[in-house]
Formats: sequence, C-alpha cells, structure tokens
Amino acid sequence: MFKIGEFSKLTQVSIRMLRYYDENGLLKPAQTDPNTGYRFYSVEQIPVLHKIIFLRDISYTVSEIKSALDHWTGDFIADQLRNKQIEVRRSLEQEQEKLKRIEVALDSIKKDKIDIRYDFTIKQIPSYPVISLRRVIPDYFCEGLLWKELTELIQKQKIDLPVNEQCFAIYHDNEFKEQDVDVEVCVLVEKVVESGNLRCFRETEAVAMMASTMVCGPFENISGAFRSLAYWLTEHSSFKMKGKNRQICHRGPWNEGNPDDYLTEIQIELEKCE
Repeated sequence: MFKIGEFSKLTQVSIRMLRYYDENGLLKPAQTDPNTGYRFYSVEQIPVLHKIIFLRDISYTVSEIKSALDHWTGDFIADQLRNKQIEVRRSLEQEQEKLKRIEVALDSIKKDKIDIRYDFTIKQIPSYPVISLRRVIPDYFCEGLLWKELTELIQKQKIDLPVNEQCFAIYHDNEFKEQDVDVEVCVLVEKVVESGNLRCFRETEAVAMMASTMVCGPFENISGAFRSLAYWLTEHSSFKMKGKNRQICHRGPWNEGNPDDYLTEIQIELEKCE
C-alpha cells in the first residue's frame, strides 16, 4: 500500500486530483485509516487511474467517466469512443469555421474593407424583354439552382439569346429574409415570345430611379454595399428606398476563376421623399 503522497509521486497525479476523484466516486482509496483518515492506494489501482486520466483528457465528464468505468468492456467502450470521436470532429469543424471567420475579419482589416464606402449613382432602368423564372426558394444560397433550371429551359426550348447575353436577378421581398425568399432570375431576349406553353416571357418594369453601385470581389462583399447605402441615404435625405432590388453579376464563377475578380452590380429602387 502507498500513502496518498507516495501514490501521487509514483503516478504523477497531484494529491488535489486524487482527492477530487475520491470525492466524485471515480477512484476511492483501497483503504482509509479509521483513526487518522489517511488514504492508502494499491498498485492495482494504477490502471484504473490511467483510464480516468485518458477519459478526462478526451473531454469526458465525471458522469461519463463513471459510466465508462462501470461498463469497461470492449464493445461498450468502443461504441463510447466512436461517439466521442464524432463529437470531437463536429467540435473541430465548428472551431475551424470560427477560425475562418476570424481570418476573414483580419484580412478585411488589413485591406481596410470594414469601413469601405461604395459610391452610388442614380439612373433610370428601362423595361426589358426577358425570359425568367420566379420561385420562393429556401434561402439566397439556392439561387444557383434557379439559374440552372432557367438555363436548362432555354437549352431545351432552343431559345435564341442576344450575342451580348445579359442576366440579372430581382429580389421581390421588401426586407431581408433568412428563408423562403422570393427571387426571379432573368435573361434578356430579343423580344417577348407569345406561347401558350411557356409563361416565362415577360417585360420587366421600368424603374425611374435606381441607386447603383459596383462591388468588386467575393459575393460576401455585397452586404458591405448595402451597409454603405445606409450612410448614403443619410447623406442624401431627399431619397428613400422603395420596392425591389436587383443584382447583376458581370463577372462571376462562370467566367472568373478568382473570387477577388468578381464584379457585381447592385441596384436598389429609390423614390423622392415627400
């Protein structure tokens, strides 16, 4: 038998931790002197202590350690460790995502992008003949599926498009929505075709006043353009937002390999304040 101090030195585990394991029912002393209260440990307890330390180091709670020690069989502990492996991997993925966000923020600070202000111009937008698809989609990330559906429709119907093909998206919601967003994707055509089978040809509405700005770089920069519009509207108090906004991707994943070279035009409908 070893006194607690001797056992601590031999196992390289502090007396404080040995007492903690005793108090929580993980590793009781082999004997306790009824007169002095001294704790004594046996060499047979060393493997149990190693199991406790191992489980503690892979983030097992006290209750989980107790359960594992009580059911330390091959199949049970193997299942336990597989579950813990999944949990740790999920946690690592979440931490990696946090690291990415920090890296983006640091990069933005270096490039002075956090406080960047976009210049807005006001222009008239005429009515356009387009072939379009409008859907309520789960979120903005699903817009690509809408473009894919429209492209397949154009190819299937063998619709002729202008040489300088132009595409844009119209966002019909009056506010930002995290889900169930009303989006219409449009491709300019030479003229609206009357067809009983196809209901996707139409004339878009002309817009008298549209605030427009160009956003360079990845699509993540677009949110910064909308924040800049808030400052612009404060400085130009005779205007206010109205209705829908549009987005024209002049350079994107289909014709640019580097996201830093993307070019997106943001258009927000305005009206004069009364």
